[in-house]
Amino acid sequence: MSKVRPTVGTDGLALPILPPERDARVWARLVRVMFYTPGFLGLLLIKTGEPASFGITVELLMLASAAAMVGGLYIGAQSSGAGADHSSQIGTWSGSLIIELLAVVPFLSAVPALFHELAHSTLLHTKAPGAVDIALGASELLPMVAILPFMIYQLSGFGTLSFVVPKRVNWVINVGILCLIITSYVAYREGAYGLERRFAALLVVAMAITTLYGVLKLRQMQTTYDEQCPPRAVK
Repeated sequence: MSKVRPTVGTDGLALPILPPERDARVWARLVRVMFYTPGFLGLLLIKTGEPASFGITVELLMLASAAAMVGGLYIGAQSSGAGADHSSQIGTWSGSLIIELLAVVPFLSAVPALFHELAHSTLLHTKAPGAVDIALGASELLPMVAILPFMIYQLSGFGTLSFVVPKRVNWVINVGILCLIITSYVAYREGAYGLERRFAALLVVAMAITTLYGVLKLRQMQTTYDEQCPPRAVK
């Protein structure tokens, strides 16, 4: 049975709505997955015959890997016991926000172009005698379907971002993420690699600013909550 948090502070005003307590062990496992997977895919991209048009795919994969490692530092700093301060109390929430916006978003942005490069690599399409080269067609867009559950995760209240920005702003940010991923991929497919880099850079900068704001906002909310939360009743 979940514990109900106080909703009204000692000053009579509403307390900040903090994210629910999360299992840091689950996020720590996700850090390992997000650290190794992008690096492996980047090496696989190079191994498939060094395609002529990497675009910004490798950079996005490396960002996802590095951001996951940094997110792990925040998760490791989580503490609610003796000596815990306002920063250590939001360690898991801050780490999850970093992973969501600076690891998962760049990874999802890189995957469609990565799959296209792999599907058209010289390694996979070196024809043996009697082999038939089959065009994938629209099925190349299948990896982009992973963006849909991520959007549901963000807009349905699962994501950490939904606790630090108003609902309308959360929708604007996530629709912007979707639009930038799509426009970046369209630019990549059309060979406009300069535009692709601009769209991807805009996406990364927007996520970095949002993450910075989110971490600072979480700390402010935790500070306000601790200062105004009514004392627990003595059993």
